[in-house]
Amino acid sequence: MCGIVLSLGPEADPVIFRRMLAVLATRGEVTETRYEAGLLAGTRRLPVVDRDRAVQPWVSADQRWLLCYNGEAFNHHELRAELSGLGHRFRSGSDTEVVLAAFAQWGEQMVTRLRGEYAIAIVERATRRVYLARDPLGVKPLYWSRTPGCLHLASEIKALVRAAAPVVEVPPGHHGWVDADRRVHLRPYVDLLSLGAGAPAVTDPDEAALLVRTTLTDSIRVRLDTDLPVGVVLSGGLDSSLVLLHAVQAHPDCVAVTVGVPESPDVAYARRLARDLGVRHEVVELRPRDIRLAEVREAIRISELTEYGDIINAVVSVPIFRRLAELGVRVVLTGDGSDELFGGYPMYHEVGPEAARRLFLHKIRNLCRTELQRVDRTSMGFGVEARVPFLDLALVELAMRLPVDLKMREGQEKWIVRRAFADLLPDYIRRRPKNPMSYSSGLHERARLYKPLFARLHRAFGYHLSEPVRRDFDSVLMSCDNDLEAAIAAGRERRDYTVLEHARDLVGAARWNTAPMVRRLVTPRRNRVSPPRNRDDGAPLPG
Repeated sequence: MCGIVLSLGPEADPVIFRRMLAVLATRGEVTETRYEAGLLAGTRRLPVVDRDRAVQPWVSADQRWLLCYNGEAFNHHELRAELSGLGHRFRSGSDTEVVLAAFAQWGEQMVTRLRGEYAIAIVERATRRVYLARDPLGVKPLYWSRTPGCLHLASEIKALVRAAAPVVEVPPGHHGWVDADRRVHLRPYVDLLSLGAGAPAVTDPDEAALLVRTTLTDSIRVRLDTDLPVGVVLSGGLDSSLVLLHAVQAHPDCVAVTVGVPESPDVAYARRLARDLGVRHEVVELRPRDIRLAEVREAIRISELTEYGDIINAVVSVPIFRRLAELGVRVVLTGDGSDELFGGYPMYHEVGPEAARRLFLHKIRNLCRTELQRVDRTSMGFGVEARVPFLDLALVELAMRLPVDLKMREGQEKWIVRRAFADLLPDYIRRRPKNPMSYSSGLHERARLYKPLFARLHRAFGYHLSEPVRRDFDSVLMSCDNDLEAAIAAGRERRDYTVLEHARDLVGAARWNTAPMVRRLVTPRRNRVSPPRNRDDGAPLPG
C-alpha cells in the first residue's frame, strides 16, 4: 500500500509536488519520485509484496507507461502466470509490475480482471494522458484537483488542500482517462446496483450457508498471503472473531488488537477468545476521560471524514492502529462491511424487502466515504495496511442474492453468517448480540461532547474543499421512518445540525458523562458491588 501524488501539466511545480507528497509520509516508509517535463510522479511506499524491487513509479519495459499504484491485487499470482504464458517477462515478484503488464496486455479491460483493493494512475509518457481506476467498493482512495496549467492527483484530500482548489473524488468502481487538456472523463466498470441481478436468489438456508462459508473463507485466505506478521482488529463481536479464527489457522504469526474500557464487555469477550485460541492479544485500554479535544482534533485531521458519527468512530480507531504500528505490524484484517452485507442494522428489518434492498445498496455505495474512509485513513495514518475481507466483490454479490429473512431470523442479525460457521465459532461468540465497541464502552458518548466543534475543525484543515461536515445520514433516515428517498431529500434540504440540535446533543452527552461521577459521590462505599468474576480465570463475565 502507498500514498501516491501526481502533478501533470506545464505549470507542475516541484516544490508544491514535494510538499503534497510529504503530507502523505505516514502512508509508507520509502519516498520514490520521478520528475519529467510536465509530469511529476511519486509514492510514499509501504513495502509489503517484493519489498526490495517493487519500486515506484514503475515504468514498463518499453518505457511507454508509468504507474503509480496504491493497494494490492490479491490475484496477482494467477495473473502473472497467465501473462507469462502470453509472453510477458517480469523483473520482480511484485503485484505492481503485474498490474502494469496486465494494462499493457488488455488495456482498460485489465481492471475487470483485478481482484483487490486499489487506486491506480497509469501515465502514457509521450502524450501525458493518464488512465485512472479505483476498486469497486472504494477501499482505497483517489482524488484530483485542478489549478491553472496543472492537474493534481493524490491519495488523500490533505495533500490537495495546498492547491486551494476544489477537490473531487474518483468514485468507486470507476475508471477512465485524463486527456491532454487535463479534463477527467470517468465511467463505471462495475455497477453495484445491478450486481448479482442476473443470478437467481439463494433462498435455501443450507445452500446459502455453504456459499457464505466458502466465499468468505477464500476472501480471508487471499488477504493472508504475506510473509509479514498479520494483525486482526478484534472487537469481540461476530465479524472480527471470524476473521481472527481464520487468521490463526492460516497464518503462523498473528496478533489481535482490541481497544476499550478495561471492564467493558468487548474487552472481556475479546480476551476470552484470544486466550482460547492461544493468540497474542494486545488490549489498548482507553477510558472516556482519555478522550480530549486533542484526540478529537487529531482524528479529524487523519480521517478527513464528513459525518459526525464516523468522526466519533475514528476517535476510537486511531489508538488501535497506533498500537499496531508500535508493534511493527504492517498488515491487518478487519471485520468491516459485514453489518452492511448481512443485516447488522435494525433498519433492514423494519421495512419491506424492496425497501430493505434499496437501503442495503445505499449503505454499500456510501461505504467509501464512511466506514472505509475511516479504516483507510486511521490505518494508513500510522503506516498500517488494512484489508477488508467482508467486502470482496464476490461476497458482496452473494449478499445481494440473499433475502432479508436469511440475514435476520429468530431475532438475531447476521443469522446466515452464524449458521455458516456454527461449528467453528465458540458458542459465546455465536450467540452474542451486536454491540458496537465505541457505544458499549462509553467512549462514543465522551467524544460526543465535542461534536459542536467538528465542523470548525474540519474547515480548519481545508477539507471543506471536498465536502463539508454533514448530519449523520442514519439519524436522518431514522427520523424519516427509514424512507430512503425522504431521507435523501431531507439531507439535501438541511445538511448540518442546527444550533438547537447541537445544544440538545451536548446536554445529553454532558448528562451521560457526569452520571458516573454523581453515582460515585452519592453511593456509599460499603454498598458498592464488585463486578462478577469468572470462576475459571478471574476475568469479568461478558455481559
